[in-house]
Amino acid sequence: MSYLPNTLNSFWLWKEVSSKLGISNPAYKYWKNTPNMKLNNKYVFIKKDTLPQKHQHIQTILSDLSGHLPIKFASDQLHVNEHIFSYDKMKLFNEFEYKFVEDVKFVNIKKFFRENGIFIPKNSILQLGKIKDLDLSASSAFYRLKDDYGVVVYE
Repeated sequence: MSYLPNTLNSFWLWKEVSSKLGISNPAYKYWKNTPNMKLNNKYVFIKKDTLPQKHQHIQTILSDLSGHLPIKFASDQLHVNEHIFSYDKMKLFNEFEYKFVEDVKFVNIKKFFRENGIFIPKNSILQLGKIKDLDLSASSAFYRLKDDYGVVVYE
């Protein structure tokens, strides 16, 4: 288990950037002053406000991903099956806010935690699941959700 980062606040999805600009997929690798990040070796993100000067005009039409994470990455970090974010028949599906950007589905984790009063200190470890499947310890904080689900924050 690992800490769930809120790192996309300052990044753009590369797939959207390349699509809007009509440039080839690996172009970001040649932009020396544009930091990038990969999640799950699948999603590439480009740091905001670091696009080359001739491409900066596009930033006004790119999707803001603040508080969002790709559903595959979020499910890995929360240690749940990604079906919880994929199918409306799942009990917690409607508790999350979703966004599609260039056929990538994102879930707003920050809003979910804020609305449920869940405090996550930096470097904490998280687990979301059915209450009967969660591992509670003396150094953890437990938050009960609806339908016999809960979140455990390990410090």
